[in-house]
Amino acid sequence: MPKGTAGAADFLLGDARKAADFLKALGHEGRLLMLCHLCERDLSVTELEQLIMSRQAAVSQQLARLRHEKLVTTRRDGNQIIYSLANERVREMIEVVQRLFGTP
Repeated sequence: MPKGTAGAADFLLGDARKAADFLKALGHEGRLLMLCHLCERDLSVTELEQLIMSRQAAVSQQLARLRHEKLVTTRRDGNQIIYSLANERVREMIEVVQRLFGTP
Protein backbone atom coordinates (compact mmCIF):
# COMPACT_ATOMS: atom_id res chain seq x y z
CA MET A 1 0.00 0.00 0.00
CA PRO A 2 1.48 3.43 -0.92
CA LYS A 3 2.63 5.67 1.88
CA GLY A 4 -0.22 7.80 3.24
CA THR A 5 -3.00 5.65 1.79
CA ALA A 6 -4.12 4.21 5.12
CA GLY A 7 -4.46 7.68 6.63
CA ALA A 8 -6.55 8.86 3.68
CA ALA A 9 -8.79 5.79 3.93
CA ASP A 10 -9.28 6.36 7.66
CA PHE A 11 -10.22 9.98 6.98
CA LEU A 12 -12.63 9.05 4.22
CA LEU A 13 -14.37 6.48 6.37
CA GLY A 14 -14.52 8.46 9.58
CA ASP A 15 -14.55 12.16 8.89
CA ALA A 16 -15.45 12.95 5.28
CA ARG A 17 -19.11 13.58 6.10
CA LYS A 18 -18.25 16.00 8.92
CA ALA A 19 -15.76 17.82 6.70
CA ALA A 20 -18.27 18.04 3.84
CA ASP A 21 -20.99 19.44 6.13
CA PHE A 22 -18.55 21.99 7.53
CA LEU A 23 -17.51 23.10 4.03
CA LYS A 24 -21.14 23.28 2.87
CA ALA A 25 -21.89 25.66 5.73
CA LEU A 26 -19.04 27.87 4.50
CA GLY A 27 -20.34 27.59 0.93
CA HIS A 28 -22.82 30.47 1.18
CA GLU A 29 -21.61 34.04 0.69
CA GLY A 30 -23.73 35.46 3.51
CA ARG A 31 -22.70 32.82 6.03
CA LEU A 32 -19.06 33.21 5.07
CA LEU A 33 -19.25 37.00 5.51
CA MET A 34 -20.89 36.58 8.91
CA LEU A 35 -18.16 34.20 10.05
CA CYS A 36 -15.48 36.61 8.82
CA HIS A 37 -17.02 39.42 10.87
CA LEU A 38 -17.38 37.13 13.88
CA CYS A 39 -13.64 36.43 13.68
CA GLU A 40 -13.18 40.09 14.61
CA ARG A 41 -15.66 40.28 17.50
CA ASP A 42 -18.95 38.98 18.86
CA LEU A 43 -21.96 40.59 17.16
CA SER A 44 -25.73 40.92 17.43
CA VAL A 45 -28.13 40.16 14.59
CA THR A 46 -28.63 43.90 14.05
CA GLU A 47 -24.89 44.49 13.75
CA LEU A 48 -24.54 41.60 11.30
CA GLU A 49 -27.45 42.98 9.24
CA GLN A 50 -25.64 46.28 8.89
CA LEU A 51 -22.23 44.75 8.18
CA ILE A 52 -23.38 42.42 5.41
CA MET A 53 -26.17 44.73 4.20
CA SER A 54 -28.90 42.12 4.39
CA ARG A 55 -32.39 41.95 5.87
CA GLN A 56 -32.97 40.65 9.37
CA ALA A 57 -34.94 37.62 8.17
CA ALA A 58 -32.13 36.51 5.84
CA VAL A 59 -29.47 37.04 8.51
CA SER A 60 -31.49 35.10 11.08
CA GLN A 61 -32.04 32.23 8.65
CA GLN A 62 -28.32 31.95 7.91
CA LEU A 63 -27.42 32.23 11.58
CA ALA A 64 -29.82 29.36 12.30
CA ARG A 65 -27.88 27.22 9.82
CA LEU A 66 -24.57 28.20 11.45
CA ARG A 67 -26.00 27.32 14.88
CA HIS A 68 -27.28 23.99 13.55
CA GLU A 69 -23.81 23.19 12.22
CA LYS A 70 -22.33 24.25 15.59
CA LEU A 71 -20.17 26.95 14.00
CA VAL A 72 -21.54 29.76 16.19
CA THR A 73 -22.79 30.03 19.74
CA THR A 74 -25.17 32.52 21.33
CA ARG A 75 -25.57 34.37 24.57
CA ARG A 76 -28.21 36.83 25.71
CA ASP A 77 -27.30 40.42 26.53
CA GLY A 78 -30.46 42.19 27.68
CA ASN A 79 -32.92 41.87 24.81
CA GLN A 80 -30.26 41.02 22.21
CA ILE A 81 -28.77 37.71 21.18
CA ILE A 82 -25.01 37.96 20.69
CA TYR A 83 -23.28 35.56 18.32
CA SER A 84 -19.70 34.33 18.51
CA LEU A 85 -17.59 31.68 16.83
CA ALA A 86 -18.09 28.28 18.42
CA ASN A 87 -14.40 27.37 18.58
CA GLU A 88 -10.91 28.01 17.27
CA ARG A 89 -11.34 25.45 14.48
CA VAL A 90 -13.90 27.75 12.85
CA ARG A 91 -11.57 30.74 13.22
CA GLU A 92 -8.67 28.78 11.71
CA MET A 93 -10.74 27.74 8.71
CA ILE A 94 -11.94 31.31 8.07
CA GLU A 95 -8.34 32.53 8.28
CA VAL A 96 -7.30 29.91 5.70
CA VAL A 97 -10.12 31.00 3.38
CA GLN A 98 -9.09 34.64 3.80
CA ARG A 99 -5.45 33.80 3.01
CA LEU A 100 -6.38 31.76 -0.06
CA PHE A 101 -9.00 34.06 -1.54
CA GLY A 102 -8.38 37.48 0.01
CA THR A 103 -6.93 40.42 -1.87
CA PRO A 104 -3.12 40.31 -1.61
